[in-house]
Amino acid sequence: MEQPVTRKNSPLNTLERIIMVSEKEFLDKGFRGASLRAIVKKASVTTGAFYGYFKSKEELFDALVKEHATHLLGFFSNILEEFKNMSLEQQLSSMAEVSSLELKKMFEYIWEHKMAFELIVKSSDGTKYENFIQEISQKEIESTDDFYRILEMQGKSVERIDPLIEQIVINSTFSSFFNLILRDIPKEEAKRGLLQMFKFYRGGWNSLMHFLD
Repeated sequence: MEQPVTRKNSPLNTLERIIMVSEKEFLDKGFRGASLRAIVKKASVTTGAFYGYFKSKEELFDALVKEHATHLLGFFSNILEEFKNMSLEQQLSSMAEVSSLELKKMFEYIWEHKMAFELIVKSSDGTKYENFIQEISQKEIESTDDFYRILEMQGKSVERIDPLIEQIVINSTFSSFFNLILRDIPKEEAKRGLLQMFKFYRGGWNSLMHFLD
């Protein structure tokens, strides 16, 4: 018979064992491939005990990631809303500074809750979180399009990027952002990579938005 999972030298309670085992099961096999039977067995709990906490595999996965997914989406939405409410002059003068600061804040939050975001990015196929990065990207696309419209209304010369290329570039940016943070590398190395990534993508946007030159 399998021994109960332990944390250091102390036995975990039933819920803690379920959480610890399910995180590994989802990471190893993905949501679709993860087995509740295997989770129950490896956690050394009864099926009845499991259903005392969660009604389904979906509810279990939700419990592991919902809080952090909701927080990050809300945080990013607030960033975009605050930027939208600035005057055009403020947007132009502070764009790089605001973007850099907020990316760093997002970085810190994701790093602090890496397990949840690993599950979202790597194991969420078949759940409502499977398009999480695309959701964030779409918010950025809509914000960028709003910014373009404001510039054009002010008579600014803007080279609009093709919508398909815009979607690919922005989605690639956030995919790279998450991929960097979730790699098994030291935090300082990840932070240096984030800075270089920001400079790289920022340079591309600046070359299109000639008014920023």
